[in-house]
Amino acid sequence: MLRRLTSRRHFRKQLTSVNSTHEERRPLLSLERDWSAARARASASATMNQGERIYRVRRTVLQMLRDRGYMVDQTDIDESEEAFFEKHTTSPQRDALTLLVQKRDDPTEQIFVFWPLDPKVGVKPIKRYMERMNEETVTRAILVVQQNLTAFARQALAEIQASEGLTLEQFQESELLVNITEHVLVPQHTVLTREEKDTLLKRYKMKDAQLPRIQLSDPVSRYYGLARGQVVRIIRPSETAGKYVTYRMVV
Repeated sequence: MLRRLTSRRHFRKQLTSVNSTHEERRPLLSLERDWSAARARASASATMNQGERIYRVRRTVLQMLRDRGYMVDQTDIDESEEAFFEKHTTSPQRDALTLLVQKRDDPTEQIFVFWPLDPKVGVKPIKRYMERMNEETVTRAILVVQQNLTAFARQALAEIQASEGLTLEQFQESELLVNITEHVLVPQHTVLTREEKDTLLKRYKMKDAQLPRIQLSDPVSRYYGLARGQVVRIIRPSETAGKYVTYRMVV
């Protein structure tokens, strides 16, 4: 059963005390290390060819879109490697993997997923993607890159996001070979709506600054595409209470 907090004061103490419990000290601080280790193990697989890598990365991308609330067919997520290769061959063309999907609760909110062909992405592909986003009136996109962007591309990306009001997230393939939310040490995260956040703060008479924090660069924040100020509910197992519930705000 979920742990019941019997008073506002006790609840606020649980939320604001960084070192209040054993449960609170555990997984989130080590997620970066866990994810890095998982990436290292996955990329170290010498038997994995490019087709197998793309299949696994695409599956994680689809799971990520689903978990963000976009319309993704479960049959696409569950597609076998054999079926994927039948459609895309064992050497998939990255351009053919481009996706454009809508939010379930708001079809006008869409997101692109681009798969740059060049291992080292420069400025020109970034500008092409920006032009396509403007043509389709889409303000958010994910870039699945094989290597880090060049310095010029990173600069162009920052300028585009500032001047055009666009959001282009970038993930390296190695970051998406495994779904970090399925890791045994990653507790269940649920993103609160704005109304749910307001209700939480009003109920316990708290301000944003009193909530524990999670970094915008945290792997879980990136997975869910979170923005600063958003709040996540985290439920993790507890040896004493069965389940332990806490909240964190993105900073």
